Amino acid sequence: QLAFAKAGKPDPTDDKSPIRRACLSIIEAYQEGTDFNIRMDPRDSLISAGDIGTQLTWMDAKRDGVVFTPRHGKPVEINALWFSGLQLVADMIDADRPNSARQFRQIAQRAGQSLRESFWNAGAGCLYDVLTPGPGGWTPNSQIRPNQIFACSLPYSALDQQQAESVLRVVTQKLLTPRGLRTLSPDDPHYVGRFEGPLFRRDGAYHNGTVWPWLIGPYAEATLRIGKFSNRAKADAVSALRPLLEMIAPGEGGGPGLGQIPEIYDGDDSAEKP
Repeated sequence: QLAFAKAGKPDPTDDKSPIRRACLSIIEAYQEGTDFNIRMDPRDSLISAGDIGTQLTWMDAKRDGVVFTPRHGKPVEINALWFSGLQLVADMIDADRPNSARQFRQIAQRAGQSLRESFWNAGAGCLYDVLTPGPGGWTPNSQIRPNQIFACSLPYSALDQQQAESVLRVVTQKLLTPRGLRTLSPDDPHYVGRFEGPLFRRDGAYHNGTVWPWLIGPYAEATLRIGKFSNRAKADAVSALRPLLEMIAPGEGGGPGLGQIPEIYDGDDSAEKP
């Protein structure tokens, strides 16, 4: 609080702060339910959102009425963010609103337990991508996608150390490239390795194999947190980041130094067709 005062900035722990008000408002709206069927399920404290015709997560490609990556229901990254966000807000208001802070931590505890139980794919050693609603309950989607990395990269994780290490290992083996993370494992029959052709075809590839550089951020952070910020973990994180950094400015490897990073790369790469 003193640091914010010295800097002449509003203290985010003050109710007058727009940041704090926004955080509290979001939690309240998610508990009560808001637009697009976004709401907290009172049975497990997880967040569900959308329906078969809406695309509410960042994997939002839709063309001519076709939803290319249906993720309505309970997406893994949204619930990882919910779990961590509840506890971060609880930390922020602990001093002057202890009852609310305690309530948020109780919700987070229940959501964390539900995430571990409902999202854990024991056979694959990683997390399901989304839980989809249906007549018989919630059906897990076992496609290996990068969204699960947020369950390891955030300040608070619902996973135990062994689970987090397993998630990172699967993401590294199946999704990591020198330019970012693939949006779908190449082992999946729906994988599209090239972002090319007519617009409809490109939209179909957008989140079904195409590599997104921005995902290297949470991947590097997950590497650091799981590795307890050891020298080895730092070296691994830097190694993951280096190819993209060389896209901005050439390093010793003599990268192209374009001064910017492309939005996407192809999931498939070869010397003949990079």
